[in-house]
Amino acid sequence: MSAAADFFARWRVRLGYPLAVLVFWLARPTPRSILAGACVGIAGLWVRAWAAGYLHKQEVLTVTGPYAHTRNPLYLGSAILTLSAAIATRSWLCVFILSGFFSMVYSAVMHREERELRRRHPAGFDEYATAVPLFFPRFTAAQIGGASAGSFSFAQYRKNHEWQAAIGFLVLLALLLLLWHLRLH
Repeated sequence: MSAAADFFARWRVRLGYPLAVLVFWLARPTPRSILAGACVGIAGLWVRAWAAGYLHKQEVLTVTGPYAHTRNPLYLGSAILTLSAAIATRSWLCVFILSGFFSMVYSAVMHREERELRRRHPAGFDEYATAVPLFFPRFTAAQIGGASAGSFSFAQYRKNHEWQAAIGFLVLLALLLLLWHLRLH
């Protein structure tokens, strides 16, 4: 699993480019499907933004904010964005392709990152992993012993370049609108 996880961790974005071409080819968007996808996508962007404002990559084990509900809130937000893209395409085939790609790639990446966090934070990670689910969030925030309170920081959001996800999502919606317009004429 480690070799596959390493491969997906390094190549997941680049693998997405040919997948995007296939999805756009199969897409049958309408203004209504794009709007519905955009509404769902706002939730995904919000989850990602919330997580990025807490995350101090490579510095500390982040266990507060959304990280007290799921160990992978950024990927949860990405899953919601994947669902929103599938809705916007108005194609069941795109739903299966996108969800299959996300499931395969990100399950491997999450387990790889978990091994790395366990190596970097041997004292606290096991307690954290026991209290907080890997992906699907718990409703109440877990209370991790010794965890600092932590709070959302817009500066941290910017440092993590999370604004790029919002730009990418807007580009996706614009391209789907363009595709719909081209198919009309």
